[in-house]
Amino acid sequence: MTSMDIGEITGILPHRYPMLMVDRIVEINGETIVGIKNVTVNEPHFTGHFPGFPVMPGVLIIEAMAQVSGILVAHLAPHTRGKIMFLASVEDAKFRKPVVPGDQLRIEMKILRLKTTIAKIQGVATVNGQPVAEATLMCKLTDRLSGLESAAEVPGLTLA
Repeated sequence: MTSMDIGEITGILPHRYPMLMVDRIVEINGETIVGIKNVTVNEPHFTGHFPGFPVMPGVLIIEAMAQVSGILVAHLAPHTRGKIMFLASVEDAKFRKPVVPGDQLRIEMKILRLKTTIAKIQGVATVNGQPVAEATLMCKLTDRLSGLESAAEVPGLTLA
C-alpha cells in the first residue's frame, strides 16, 4: 500500500473533527510512513492561538505525528486494529519554525520498536522541505474503553 485517503484513515483512527490531524497518507514503505496535514485558518485553535498571528500549537503538531504513527502501527500489526493508542511519552521534541495557515505539514515517521502493546516511533514534520518539528514518541496500545471506564483506569497508563 502506498497511499490512503481520508475514508481509509478514519477507518483506522478513532479521531474525528476537530481532533483528526491527518488528511492523507502518501507513502507507507516498510517501517516508515509519510502523512499530510493541511493547515487551514478555520481550525478552532487559531481563534485564540494567537489572535492576529495564527500559529499551530506545537502540541497539535505532536498529535499529528502520533496519529500518523498510529496508522503505521495498524498497518504493520493488524492485531492492533480496534485498539486505542495512547501517547505515553514524548522525547527529544524540538520545534524549529512556526506552522501557520496555508502550510502543509509533511510528517515522516519511522518505527524504532514495536511490541505487543508498546510502540516507539521517531519522526520529523516539515513544511516546504524545512523541518518544523521532530520528536520520538512512545505509545501504549490498549482496548477501547467502554462507556463505564475512564482513561484513569487503563492499566499501565499514567496520566499527569
